[in-house]
Amino acid sequence: MNKTCDRLHLTMPYDPQKHHRCSIRLKGYDYTQPGAYYITLSTKTRQCLFGDVTKGEMRLNSLGYIAFSCWQAIPNHFPHVELDAFVIMPNHLHGILVISDTIVGATQASPLRHPCGPTPKSVGAIVGSYKAAVSKRINSICNTQSNSIWQRNYYEHINRAQESLHNIRQYIVENPRCWTEDPENPQHYPENQELLLAPPF
Repeated sequence: MNKTCDRLHLTMPYDPQKHHRCSIRLKGYDYTQPGAYYITLSTKTRQCLFGDVTKGEMRLNSLGYIAFSCWQAIPNHFPHVELDAFVIMPNHLHGILVISDTIVGATQASPLRHPCGPTPKSVGAIVGSYKAAVSKRINSICNTQSNSIWQRNYYEHINRAQESLHNIRQYIVENPRCWTEDPENPQHYPENQELLLAPPF
């Protein structure tokens, strides 16, 4: 592990080695509350759909640009949300969603409207809407139907301290440099090489 990655692993208030695992939601916590929420989403079977890391830099392919543009569009569908640092990696995404008290900008219908689904405007609703939008667009390109490209759940961390938020931003920015040590890197799981879909390029 290089010095940058080692330093980030030591200063984080949580263990980056666990980012590929599903976190347990805090019982009784209101995930519509204002605050900064650190999110990690991983593709199903950890397939590298979004591009490659070359010399410590992420190179997005056309599917990666879909994941990127849909994340950038979140505030268009959820005006109470602001985006902080985020990065699209070959098979996962790290991003900070900031839920605010004030709703600004234009409103649009969210792609997901399930009466028995997550609470409207909550972190779960935002993440579910994003995952559905990306899957829909990628399925259209790859000629697949109703195929979620994501792992069923997601990792989240509620940021309660400014120092924690600073460390997470730093981790996100430096993530491509640490790809070889990243717990989501498929090289750590040689036994699991099943392909979810075959991109047409």
